[in-house]
Amino acid sequence: MQWIDPVVELLWSTPTFITLLALGVLFTIWTRFIQFRAITHGVSVLEGRYDDKSDPGAINHFQALSAALSGTVGLGNIGGVALAISMGGPGALFWMWVTGFLGMAIKAMEVTLAMIYRDISDPDNPRGGAMYVVTRGIGANSGPLVRNLAKLLASFFCMTVLLATMTGGNMFQSANVAMITTQYFGVPGIVTGIILAVATGVVILGGIQRIGEVAGRLVPLMCGLYLLSGLAVLVVKSADVPALLALVVREAFSPTTAKGAFLGATTWFGLTTGLRRALFSNEAGQGTSPMAHSAAKTREPVREGIVAGLEPFVDTCVVCTLTALVILVTGTWNRESIGALAGEISIVGEGLEARVEGPLSASALPVLPGDEQWLQGHGFFLVGELPEIQANTGTKFVKIKGKLVAAGDGSLSIAWEKPPAGSKVQAGQGVHRDLLGAALTGLAYDRAIPGLGKYMVTIVCWMFAYSTLISWCFYGETASVFLLGKWSVMPYRLVYCLATAAITLPGMIETEKDLGNLSDLGSGFMLVANVPIILFMAPKAIAAIREYLRKLDSGAFGPGQLPKSVADVVEDRG
Repeated sequence: MQWIDPVVELLWSTPTFITLLALGVLFTIWTRFIQFRAITHGVSVLEGRYDDKSDPGAINHFQALSAALSGTVGLGNIGGVALAISMGGPGALFWMWVTGFLGMAIKAMEVTLAMIYRDISDPDNPRGGAMYVVTRGIGANSGPLVRNLAKLLASFFCMTVLLATMTGGNMFQSANVAMITTQYFGVPGIVTGIILAVATGVVILGGIQRIGEVAGRLVPLMCGLYLLSGLAVLVVKSADVPALLALVVREAFSPTTAKGAFLGATTWFGLTTGLRRALFSNEAGQGTSPMAHSAAKTREPVREGIVAGLEPFVDTCVVCTLTALVILVTGTWNRESIGALAGEISIVGEGLEARVEGPLSASALPVLPGDEQWLQGHGFFLVGELPEIQANTGTKFVKIKGKLVAAGDGSLSIAWEKPPAGSKVQAGQGVHRDLLGAALTGLAYDRAIPGLGKYMVTIVCWMFAYSTLISWCFYGETASVFLLGKWSVMPYRLVYCLATAAITLPGMIETEKDLGNLSDLGSGFMLVANVPIILFMAPKAIAAIREYLRKLDSGAFGPGQLPKSVADVVEDRG
C-alpha cells in the first residue's frame, strides 16, 4: 500500500477540493438550484407518472435510480463515514452536507449529458457514460485529429473506471465486510471474500436488467432497515441530538483538540476528510452513475438527470448523516480507553529498534458486553505524541497499534507494532480498541443498544456491500466493452470476482489509511478524467435542462399519469 500514499495525496491536493466546490457552486447557480426540482419533480417521475413503455431503454426510472444507489449506498456510508468522523472529527459531517447538496447539481448535469449521448443500438443493453459523451459529443462531427483525441480521452476515462471498480467499488466493500464479520464472529476474512465473490458472480451474469431487478428490491430493504435502526438509536439519545447538531457546525470551523480516541484535526483536515468521504460515497463528478441511468426508459434526457439529482440527497444527506450522528451521539468518535493499563506501557529503544512493552495478557482486558469475546486479530492502540506537528492532520498525535495474537499454548497476547521514531506515550494514557471503518460503526450501535451493532450492522454491511459490488461490476464491464469489445466481458467478470476475495487475505488492509486509500485512488483518477468532460460539455446540458423545464412549467408534458403502486414501480409493470 505504501506506493499509493503519494499518488493519493497528489490526487486529493488543495486544487482538487477547490475545483469540486467551485464546480458544485457553478452548476447549482447555472441550473437555478435544480436540487429543488429533484426533490419535487424527480419524485413524481419515480412514481411512474411519466412512464411510457415505448420509450427506449431497459429499466424504469426507479430501477435505474436503485441500480445507481446500490453503487453509491454501500460501505462508504458505513465504513467511509466512520473513517471521516474518526479522523476529521464532528466538523467533517458539516462538509459532507455541503458536498451532498452541491453534488445534487453535479449529478444532474453529468447524467443529463450521458442520456443525450447514450448508445441504444442494443435496446436490451443500453450503454452510456462519459466515454460516449466524448466520442459522440465532441468527436462525432470533427476532423480526424479531434476524433482521435476524443477517443484517447474516452479510453483514459474507461481505464480510471476500471481502476476505481477494482479498488473503491470492489475491494473497499469486501474488506469492510470481512473486518466487521471477523470482529464480531471470528470468521476468517477470506471466507467472507469468497462468499461475496460467488454471490456477486451469480447476479452479474444477468446483465443490467438483472442488476436493476435485484437492486430495485434490495436497496429499499437495506436502506429501510438501516434507517429504522439508526432512528432507534437517535430516539434513545434524543436529549443529546440538538446539542450534537450545534457541535457539528461549531467543529466545522473551530475544531477541538485531541480527546480520548480522537487524535484531533484542523479545520482544513476536517473539511478535506468530509469532502473525500462524501464524494466517494455519492460519487458526484466521478461519472459512474451515468452508466446505470443510461439504461432508463425515457425519451427525455433531462428527466433522468433530475431523478439522478436525488442520489446525493439520499446517500449523503440521509444515510451518511445517520451513520455520523450515531457515531457522534454515542461518543464513539472520542471514546474512552478500555482500561487503566497505561501504567504498564513504555517505549523501549529508538528508531528502527523501538518496541512497545506493556500489557501482554488478554486476561488483563475488560470483559466485553453481551456474548462478544476477545478474538485473535482484535486491534488496540495507544495515543503517542510526536515532537512535531504532522502536516497532513495538523496535530502531534499518532496511533501506536497492537493486535491480539495466539501463543503456543493457545492463550492470546498483544503484539505491539514498532512506534514512530521520537514518539512518546504520556503517563495516564489508556489502551483503546482499534476499529476500522464499518467495525467502528458497529461499536457505536452497540454502545447505544447492545447487540444492534453486532447483528444489524453486520447484516446491513453485507447487503450494502453486495449491492455495491454488483453495480460497480456493471460500471467496469461498460468500460471494458468500450475499450476492448464484448469478448472482454467474461474475463473481466472473473478478475472482478477474484479481486473481491483477494483483498480479504491476511495482511492486505492494516490501517485507516490503507482503507481510505482504496477508496481515494480510483475516485481521484475518475475525477481527473471526468470533470473536464462535464465542464466542456456543460452548455449542452444547461440548454437541454432549461428547455425541458420550460416545457414542464408550460404544461407541455401534461399533468402526468396517476402514481403507480409500489409493486408496479418496483416490478416495472403497467
